[in-house]
Amino acid sequence: MKSFDRIIFNPKIMAGQTCIRGMRVPVSLVLNLVANGQTPETIIEDYPYLEPEDIQRSLQYTGQRSPHPG
Repeated sequence: MKSFDRIIFNPKIMAGQTCIRGMRVPVSLVLNLVANGQTPETIIEDYPYLEPEDIQRSLQYTGQRSPHPG
């Protein structure tokens, strides 16, 4: 299982949304950007305080949290 130490939940940050490294960057934002065709490189250009591993862990976290059929 992957470590999700970059993904945090704090009720005092972004109204408790799951965020990246305690910043005000919700995992859902990264997921939405990727789903709409943004590459990790363009996301980092727009959000230079993010690192490639932040994006990777966000996607892995979302995949881990999604219900699996069967």
